Amino acid sequence: MHPSIKHGVFFFFFSGQFHRSIRRTATAPASGDHLPAAAAMRSRSSTDRLEALSLEIERKLQKALSSNSQRLRILQQLFADIALKVDDRARDAIMSKNDDGIAPVDEREDGRLCFYEILANHFVRVPESGRRILELIVQLWSQSFAANIFALLFYKWLFEAPLDGKEISLRYSSALVQGATNVFWIDIQTNTRHFLSLYHYLLEDVALVRDRLTKISLQAGRDLFLLLSRFMFFYDQEHLLSSFLEHFPTFPNSFLVGGPADYFVIELTDQLQKLKIEPVLLHYLSRMSILQGLELRLSTSTRLKACLYSFTSPGGPTYPTRAVRHAAWNTLDFLFPVGRYPRHVISLFFRLLYPWYWPSSCWNFVVTCAMTIYYYILNLLVSTWESLRRHSPRRTRRTHDE
Repeated sequence: MHPSIKHGVFFFFFSGQFHRSIRRTATAPASGDHLPAAAAMRSRSSTDRLEALSLEIERKLQKALSSNSQRLRILQQLFADIALKVDDRARDAIMSKNDDGIAPVDEREDGRLCFYEILANHFVRVPESGRRILELIVQLWSQSFAANIFALLFYKWLFEAPLDGKEISLRYSSALVQGATNVFWIDIQTNTRHFLSLYHYLLEDVALVRDRLTKISLQAGRDLFLLLSRFMFFYDQEHLLSSFLEHFPTFPNSFLVGGPADYFVIELTDQLQKLKIEPVLLHYLSRMSILQGLELRLSTSTRLKACLYSFTSPGGPTYPTRAVRHAAWNTLDFLFPVGRYPRHVISLFFRLLYPWYWPSSCWNFVVTCAMTIYYYILNLLVSTWESLRRHSPRRTRRTHDE
């Protein structure tokens, strides 16, 4: 795993400390190591507050550039700061319209807004505000979190602002894909959706809009589609799958691999094999019913079937939990109904070859049977009681009439 992903996961588990620091700066002068809170800048316009945030980011990048020993810690802290959720007081201050009547970012229906979304929108409206930050990030290009910070701050700027040349576009587009990959994996590891807006923008406003897709290199565009394929189910965007496949770019080895659906399923199977978080894996498996009906090559279909089958047995190499095994069986039987019963018989035969799994299997079988009988009896009693209640008024009426 990339170092920025591992450190990013750690910082997200402790991101509450940054919320506390922002609240403290709302009633006190801003400290030297955290982004200024909007409440401490009430006398300024919305644009001035965003400029102050930009200057603070620039100051931190300069500090990271000049300090070799503290560079990783500073970049970690900056990444966590810009990924923070904006609280209500900061939103009221930053989201207020400036003198020209331009809102920094549109209102959100879900009420969730992060600093990086506001800043990314600001750097599109005022490109000069982010030029110095961009220069500093380029100097820190090889450092962990540099690509992550670039992806969060300039993902809109890359597609909506004019660029100078193809070489710059190639460098920035590659960094965008790398940074987006890292932050999406942080969401995977923490089972959160902090970077949903980034994914949503790359999918709906870039991948499905050919004019914007041409602003990055051809290879970066292909890598972007492969990246979006791996995380589409995680961010619950499978309803756009058909449109996404229609816009899928061509690959040099398409005659060997297949069409867009084959590339999508191959990336999805590779992603499934990398997942180690049970809720995330269950979430993926619950979304895979949409794959039914896709025209796949035999090699791709076999690859998907083998991937799902690997989650149906306990032990290595995936060591799935019982919930994952059942979800994998349900998905496998739904997508590949032909050969369903022979697969279960073969699986049972191989389970018999591993005696150390017998006690747990027998116990789970007994518990399942007991729960089934219990709910059957409970349902029978409830239905009988409901039937008696329906017939009781009728008998009372008949007796009264007689």
